[in-house]
Parts: sequence; structure tokens; C-alpha cells
Amino acid sequence: MRSDRGDSIFSLLTFSSAAQLSAGELAKLDGVLSARIRATDDAGILAEHRIGILLPETSPQGAWTLAADLVQRLPAELRGLKPDVYTYPSQDDPLEEPAEVAVELQPAGGNRRRGAEHDLAVRCSAAPVHPMLPLFLQPLPLWKRAIDVLVALNAIVVLSPLLLAVAAAVKLTSHGPVIFRQKRDTLGGRQFMIYKFRTMTVDAESKKDALREFSEQDGPAFKITNDPRITPIGKFLRTTSIDELPQLFNVLLGDMTLVGPRAMDSRESNGCEAWQRRRLDVTAGITCIWQVRGRSQVSFADWMRMDLRYIRTRSMAADLKLLVETVPAVVVGRGAC
Repeated sequence: MRSDRGDSIFSLLTFSSAAQLSAGELAKLDGVLSARIRATDDAGILAEHRIGILLPETSPQGAWTLAADLVQRLPAELRGLKPDVYTYPSQDDPLEEPAEVAVELQPAGGNRRRGAEHDLAVRCSAAPVHPMLPLFLQPLPLWKRAIDVLVALNAIVVLSPLLLAVAAAVKLTSHGPVIFRQKRDTLGGRQFMIYKFRTMTVDAESKKDALREFSEQDGPAFKITNDPRITPIGKFLRTTSIDELPQLFNVLLGDMTLVGPRAMDSRESNGCEAWQRRRLDVTAGITCIWQVRGRSQVSFADWMRMDLRYIRTRSMAADLKLLVETVPAVVVGRGAC
């Protein structure tokens, strides 16, 4: 919260061990950390095999410099600790897997004889260097993924006649593809292609900038109640949320989940403030708190707060409750895009 208010950055440097550190090893590590870190830094045990050093006002590059220096100072028995750096807020879009970064000892001057003095080296894989990991990511729990697959598979089978009928109606009533595809952001800011029944004319995206001044939603999001780009059948599909049904395939692919923050257009997501992008700490969903209780009645900031509240309270019971609440919201049209 301090980082958000002050528009500042902080990093978390962690050291992981294959086995639990003994009291003696922890004491040696504490001595090295106490002699090297700043008064404003803080170190402690994160988990049974993991030590963390919180570094305010520190870039990922600065954190990796500290990691290399600390490894050089560690006694030989602790040099097998694996460092990782997490940064908030992320300055780059984590669209690629982070490069494997390992701090290791290599013989000085290429001499690999036993007993030779060693220099510290940082080795990176051939992948692009991305030594910065999102800090608060929460991958899908097993129970959530199980519900997603079970519900999505059964829904696709049961609704297949409706899906085919809607596909035919879209194709016969307007020019263009049946399925609308667009890049959206999900867990960690990773982009994926979302699937929806097309409800607008094929040139809708090119007209969006010209209509931006008429948007009824503040912030980077875009929404117009009587959008002139919507096709006649598109209005019905949106009112009933039938246009969202192809996202069941996104759920099966693992890009989305049934309940989670709504997947935003990647361009609009980039316009979010740092604290608002914390909604990307979890997988994007088809329905969410905003979908059933907010929509255009709330500001963009309140929409983001709803998403963060969901992340803090996510549970099986909360998900099932939101799924049940989605049904009446769709029936009365509150779930319409």
C-alpha cells in the first residue's frame, strides 16, 4: 500500500535451500545479512526452506546485485542456496517465462583444478533475461481447477445445441466471423485470446477510439449502453450474456476460470494503475463480484476494489455463491456487457 501511494518500487530477495537449515547455519546466514543489508531492509524466515530479504526502494537489478554479493560472502556450506527476486510493481509485462538465473562459483581464470580460488559468476539460460517475478501471484488451487473442468465440460455438452444455433444466427444475420477473438490479460499479465460470439460489426475495433469520448465507464475501460457498433442479434446476445458462452473453452484451456476478475482488453489493462493491476494476481474469470453486483453502477476504481476484495476472500464457498448469484443477474440483464 505504501508503494502504491508513493509510486515507488520494492523487491523481495529470497534464498531457498533443498533442506531445512540448521540453527548453526541460520546463525551464520544471519551474521552475513546483518553485516550487509541496510537499516531500512528487513530479513526473516518465509517458509521452512526459505529466507526472505525485503528491500524498499530497490529495483530488481539492485536486488540481483545484492544476491551476488551475499553469495560471495556466504560460507561454503551455504553457497547452494538458490536466489530469486520478486518485484512490485512489475515494470515489464511478464509475458515470457523468467530466464533461469543461477548464482554459482566458477574457477578464476578458467582454472578448474581442485582447490583453486573461485570467482562469483551469474549464469543465465539462453532465454531472454527476465530476473523479476510477480510477487503476489496465486495459481489456481486444485479444487478450483477441478470445478472449472467439471462445470465447463458438462455445460458445453448440455448447451451444444444452443451454441450451434447461436453460431448459425450470427453468421446469417451479419457479415463476418462467428467468433470474436481479442487479446486479454490473465494471471501475471500473460496475454491470451478470449473467445466470444461476435456481437458487433467487423470494423468495430477501428471505430473504438472515435467513440471513446462517449464511454460511460470512467478509467481505461470502455462501455456504451447503446453502442452503435452492435448488431441487432448482438444486443440480444449481450443482454442475455449468451455471447460469453464460448469462454467455457477458455476455461478448459486454463486461460480463464469460472469465477475471477473479469478479463480486460490488454490495452485497457495496461492503462490501470499499479494497485489496480494486482487483479492479475489471479486467473481471469467469466463472472465476478462486479459482474453480478456492480457493472456500470460503480466507478472503475470501485470495480477494481471489488476484484481485490474477491482475491482476499477467495474460497470454494465464495465461488459457489457467486456462481449462484450470476443466474438471476443474467436473467434480469445485470450481467450484460
